[in-house]
Amino acid sequence: MTISTSIALPRSIYIEPTSRCNELCQQCPRTLLSREEDRDLTFAEFRYIVDQFPQLERVVLHGLGEPLLNKEIAQMVRYLKERGAYVLFNSNGIALTRQKGQELIEAGLDEYRLSMDGASRETYAHVRGVDAFEKIWRNVGAFVELQKEQRRDKPAVSLWFTAMRENLHELPQLIELAHTHGIREVYMQRLVYFNKGLAAAQQSLFRRALQEELALVKQCEQKCQQYGITFKAAGAMSPLESIVHDFGSRPWAGCRRPYTLTYITSSGNVLSCCFAPFGHRSRQEYQEERVLGNIFNESLEEIWQGERYTAFRDAFESEHPARHCAQCGLNWSY
Repeated sequence: MTISTSIALPRSIYIEPTSRCNELCQQCPRTLLSREEDRDLTFAEFRYIVDQFPQLERVVLHGLGEPLLNKEIAQMVRYLKERGAYVLFNSNGIALTRQKGQELIEAGLDEYRLSMDGASRETYAHVRGVDAFEKIWRNVGAFVELQKEQRRDKPAVSLWFTAMRENLHELPQLIELAHTHGIREVYMQRLVYFNKGLAAAQQSLFRRALQEELALVKQCEQKCQQYGITFKAAGAMSPLESIVHDFGSRPWAGCRRPYTLTYITSSGNVLSCCFAPFGHRSRQEYQEERVLGNIFNESLEEIWQGERYTAFRDAFESEHPARHCAQCGLNWSY
C-alpha cells in the first residue's frame, strides 16, 4: 500500500459506542437498510482507537445506535476529557436513569443532545417506533433537576428535532416542552432521506417547503426568542436557511469532512462521515463503496493516507463523487 503523508490526521471524530438501539425510528437507516451486526465497543477497543489520534479536539460518541446502551459510555467520556477533547452525543433518553445521568455529569460530558421528533405521544410513537414519550420526558426533566441541585452546567442539554412534513406542525409545542423542562437550545435537523419509510422525498422540507411551512418555522424562531431559547439548525445555518439554501452546481463541494474528520463504527469500520450509512442498496454496496478500511485490521494512519481514502477524496474533487456525497446539498443540507 502506498501511503501519503500530505493530509494531517483528523482532530474531530465520530465513534459509535454501540450499534444496538432501543427504538425503531421510521427514518433511520438502522431500521430500514442493511447494517452492521449489533455490538458494543469495549473500553479496551475504544482506547485502542482513540490512542491512534495524536490530537483530539472534538469527539461525537454516537452513530446508528443509542450511546447509553453501552455500559462503559461514562468511562469513555472521562477518558476523552482527560485527553482534552470536547465530548458530546445524541441520545433518545429512554435509558437516562438518575444513576446514568450522575455518571455523565461526573465524567464531564460537554453536551447531551436529546433526539425528540414529536410533541405528542402518538406522533413520537409513529416516528420513533416505540411508545416512550412520557418516560423520556420524565427522565430528561429529572436529569435537568439533578444538574440544578448540584449547580452543574455540564452537560449542556439541547433538543434535536428531525423536521418532516409528518411532524413539523408539532415543533411549536415541542418548544413549549423544552421551555417547561429547562432546555435552552433547540435544533431543527435536516431529514436525510433514501426513499424508505418516513425517509422519503415527499417528507423533506429542504428546497421543497411550502409558504405555510416556512411561516411555521418563522413562528418557532419568534417563540424561541420569547423564551430565551437558542434556535438553530445543524451546521452553521439558521433553521430557515437550512431549508432554502442553494448549494450551487457542485453542492457537495463546500463540505470539508473528507479532510477534517472520520467516522468509526462499533465494528471498527472507517467511514467518511455520518452521512455514509445512508442510501446504500445492499450490504455489499455498503462494504465496497462506503467502508474505507477497518481500524482493527489496519492502523488509522494506513487508512487515512491509504488508497481507498485517497480514491474517495479524488472522486470528491471530481464531477462524480461518492453517491452519499453527491446527495449532500442536493437532497439535504449539510
